[in-house]
Amino acid sequence: MKILITGGKGQLGSDVYELLHKKHDVLRMGSKELDISKRAAVSSTIATIQPDILINCGAYTGVDTCETEKKRAFEVNIKGPENLALAMEQLSGRIIHISTDYVFDGYKASNDSYDEEDITGPLSEYGRTKLGGEKAITAHSSNFLILRTAWLYGWKGNNFLKTMLRLALANPDKEIKVVHDQYGSLTWTATLAHQIESLLSDGMQGIVHATAEGYSSWYEGACFFLDTMGIPHTLSPCSTADYPTPAHRPANSILENSRLKQAGLSVFKHWQEDIEHFAALYKQDLIREASPHSS
Repeated sequence: MKILITGGKGQLGSDVYELLHKKHDVLRMGSKELDISKRAAVSSTIATIQPDILINCGAYTGVDTCETEKKRAFEVNIKGPENLALAMEQLSGRIIHISTDYVFDGYKASNDSYDEEDITGPLSEYGRTKLGGEKAITAHSSNFLILRTAWLYGWKGNNFLKTMLRLALANPDKEIKVVHDQYGSLTWTATLAHQIESLLSDGMQGIVHATAEGYSSWYEGACFFLDTMGIPHTLSPCSTADYPTPAHRPANSILENSRLKQAGLSVFKHWQEDIEHFAALYKQDLIREASPHSS
């Protein structure tokens, strides 16, 4: 099977590539190699490569900067998926696109979850453009799968867990405030990559939720990760109001993997189990990378 991964050099794209290239003919392209917002470049590249499946991990993911860089967010998160969908449709190929929990408003109770049938209502420019990308693919592709995921972390690139580790290592006695009234499921990119692999030949269509099982607040997730890593820390819970950001983030980002479970296809584990595995695999590398004395 010939597969093209766009956004293939980022956190998720790297894990997807590492898993799939051992079994398939896989080419990955980062944003410097292919700007998905450029229709002519996308059309030419895909026509030349002729992939059976395109996996789009590319996005403008700066949630706060999307509020001011609206034009770029629109180009990458809406026009990009549209360009990819149109090009793959010319080949009668399949597109798998990564979307986000931010398409929801997050107003559900903190112990409730969103499934694929819930009404969307993004609060931020990032969420609005990601929802626009979903609609572009739905409108221009007859063979697509949209995976909504959330709270991603992995070995490649920057993420919330790495930030918490870096701050704790820099000054373990300094109080670090972490938001305790936003809830979601910390999701390991390696597990999401395995989920994508399981869906390559399944033929599932439409919108599918794909996150780790269980949920926590950012504060609870950070504490569990640092405790698992054996890192001394002084975290303290705070409210969203105590930590204002340019973008309005949903208070509830808990997604229920309803369609995957109904089809018996979910590979996701509880978020704590995955963090324990992640820490066991990468503990020394993570500490070395995050150390304030690392070169």
